[in-house]
Amino acid sequence: MAKDGFSFIVCPDGQLLRDRIEGQLAAHSSSHGAWERHVYWGDEGLAASFWEHLTLQGLFATPKALVVRNAQNLAAADWKKLSESLRQASPTSWAFICLEVAFERGKAKVPAAVQKTACWKFASGQGWIWESPGLDERSLQGFASAWAQKRGVRFAPGALPAICAALPADATAARNELEKLALAAGADGVISADTSALGDHAADLDIFGFIRAVQSGTQHDKVWRKVMGSSSANDGLVFQFLGMLQREARMMWQLLSGESVRLPAAVLQSKTRTAQQLRYRGIMRMWDLALEAEKGIKSGERSPDQAMEALIGGLLALFAPRRP
Repeated sequence: MAKDGFSFIVCPDGQLLRDRIEGQLAAHSSSHGAWERHVYWGDEGLAASFWEHLTLQGLFATPKALVVRNAQNLAAADWKKLSESLRQASPTSWAFICLEVAFERGKAKVPAAVQKTACWKFASGQGWIWESPGLDERSLQGFASAWAQKRGVRFAPGALPAICAALPADATAARNELEKLALAAGADGVISADTSALGDHAADLDIFGFIRAVQSGTQHDKVWRKVMGSSSANDGLVFQFLGMLQREARMMWQLLSGESVRLPAAVLQSKTRTAQQLRYRGIMRMWDLALEAEKGIKSGERSPDQAMEALIGGLLALFAPRRP
């Protein structure tokens, strides 16, 4: 079976889209050797090396997988050039264009400008678009079953639903929890329902709860462990944290500017008070810290652990209670 000319991967879960790409590459091995992977980020624009790898065939015809993460952030000029270049793509290159957008009512929120591009329309007609809204209560069992089969372990009768009910709806975090259970499965490789208690997954991170804890001079154990632990798994959870932090900053900026934000009355009052305390300078500092951490990871200057350590230090300095 021939590979796609290029592929669109539409999914907000970074681990699921990586799994999809790896599965595609494994299913289409090349006679010229292993796939050489190159990753680019849409919010940084596409480097000259991307266009060279896409259209030029090297002396040894090494197959190249070109992964464009967060492609929804590409500039209009890049999309126009991409549509033109994909028509002339080298047969040894395979572009994976990843749109990491949210889903609403079961439909991906792909920007209208992207849907109007020639490459999107052509890929749609060829069936080269793969979409997934990420994990939810229904798909977690299929995800866990596939993981168990690949891992060589089994779930005891009734264990799968009980365990999946406690798993986070994030592929990386869910896989980490399953790995913990696999270690406790024993020599027979059977995971029982009782082992679900070993999972240490806390509730979704409450960014504003973390801010309030630091402002009050306390470090609420549950929130603090979740924040510090988010860097220990992988870059996926770090970027999730950064995204939530930037959304929180954007919301407080709107509140400070007098814009309407739909929130429960108590939460609205609390966030408005925090925004007024930070003022525009403090909110801009939140963005600066998040962008510095993101740049450090993407450029390779810092590991996810190092970036999170610097980020948390900056947030502590920003939100720490002011002393007379």
